[in-house]
Amino acid sequence: MQSSQDRLKVLFLPAWYPSEVNPAAGAFVREHAKAASLYNDIIVLYAYLDPAPQPKGPYRVSDEIEERVRTIRVRYGGIILYLWRKFAGWKQKRAFSLSSRAKPAVYLGKLLAIPAVIAGDLLYYWSVFAAFRKLVKKGWRPDIIHAHVFTAGVPAIILGKLYRIPVVITEHWSGFPLRKLTFFDQTKARFSMNRAQIVLPVSDDLRRHIETYGVKNRFKIVPNVVDTEVFQPVSPSNKETGNNRKKKLLLVSLLTSSKGIPYLLEALSQIKRRRQDFVLDIVGDGANRHEYEELAKDLGLENMVNFHGFKPKEEVAQYMRNCDFYVQPSLCETFGVVYIEAMACGKPVIGTNLPVLREFIDEKVGLLVPPKDVKILRQAIEYMLDNYQNYSPKEIAQHCGERFSCKAVGRILDKVYRVVLQERRK
Repeated sequence: MQSSQDRLKVLFLPAWYPSEVNPAAGAFVREHAKAASLYNDIIVLYAYLDPAPQPKGPYRVSDEIEERVRTIRVRYGGIILYLWRKFAGWKQKRAFSLSSRAKPAVYLGKLLAIPAVIAGDLLYYWSVFAAFRKLVKKGWRPDIIHAHVFTAGVPAIILGKLYRIPVVITEHWSGFPLRKLTFFDQTKARFSMNRAQIVLPVSDDLRRHIETYGVKNRFKIVPNVVDTEVFQPVSPSNKETGNNRKKKLLLVSLLTSSKGIPYLLEALSQIKRRRQDFVLDIVGDGANRHEYEELAKDLGLENMVNFHGFKPKEEVAQYMRNCDFYVQPSLCETFGVVYIEAMACGKPVIGTNLPVLREFIDEKVGLLVPPKDVKILRQAIEYMLDNYQNYSPKEIAQHCGERFSCKAVGRILDKVYRVVLQERRK
C-alpha cells in the first residue's frame, strides 16, 4: 500500500453500482474500487433514480464507508419523479376512460419519449454535478476522475473540463459486442471515450468491439477483480469424500437467455440416461428463472437441478468451494467474473469458446466448448465428471490470484493513474 502522502485522490463515477434497488448490479465496479483503494484514496459517487421518490425535494444523499471505500449515493428524481408518476397514472386512467382517444395518446407518448430521455439525462448530470461541487467545497478535490461505463463518462468528461481534472473510463457493457448501442448511446460513447485520457476495457475482445463504434483513443486492458479473501480454496481437511457422493456442478449467473442455460439442461438430460452421479446447483435469479425451472422438470431433472435464487457474495463463495467444477455455457460475455471466482476457489471450469474466455481459460484450468453445441458440451461435462480431481486446486487458484486479485488489479490502476497525471503535468 502507498504511504499516506503518496496516495492520490480518485473519484469513482459508476453508471452501475450495488444499491437497495439491485444489490448485485455493478458488483464488479465495487471490486475495482476496493482494489484501487489499496493504493489510493477512493470516493465512489453513484447517482441513480430514486426507487421510492418522495415529495420533499429533488434528491436524497447517503454517505457511508463500505468495505474501506467511502460511498456516496445520490438518489435523484425526488419530487419531480413523484409528480411524473402521479401524472403518468392519471394519464393511463384517462386513456382507458376515453377509448376513442387512446390511440392518439399512445402516439403522443412515443413522441414525448425522446424529450423524456434527454430530460432524464440532464437530471442525472445535474445530480452528479451538485454532489461533486459539495465535495470540492468541503475540500476534497480528486486528482483523477475514473468513470465506469461510457454513460457515466459524459458527466465525468464535462467535470474534467470544468475543473481541469484528467478522466479515465473503464468499460464493462456487453452492449458493444451485442451491437445494442442506440444512436444516443453511440453519440455518448464517442463523446466520452474520445475525450478521456485513456480507455480501460476489461478485456481485449471488448476493446475490439468498442473500436468498431468509432472510438479512437489509447486503450489499456484492466481486468475485473476477484476478492481472494472471500473466494479461496477449501482446506483439504474440509473436503467431502466417499465413492457414493454425488458430484456437484455449479452455475452462478443472472438467469437470462445469454447464459446458455437451456443448452446445459439439455446436455445434462442426455447424460442422465447413462449416469445419475451428479447434481447441478444454479445460484442466481432473473427473468427466465421460471422458464428454466419448467424446462428442468420437462427434461426429468427436477431431482438433479436445484435453483437457489440470489445469494450474497459470501454464500456464493461457499457454493463454489463445495462444488467439484463450474460450468456456464454463455453465448456472450464481456469478461465473466464468475469464472475467475470459481478459479480462485481452485475449481476447474467449463466455458464457451468465446474470445474473451480464451484470454484466461486454458487446458490447465478447464475446458472451452463451442456455444450452443449440446453434444460437445455433454462430452466436456462427462469428461470433467471423471477427471475434475486431476486438476490442481492450488495451481488454479494461484494462476487466478496473480492476474485478478485486488492487489494485482490495484497495482495496474495505480500505474495508470500516475502515468496519466505525469502526462497531464507535462
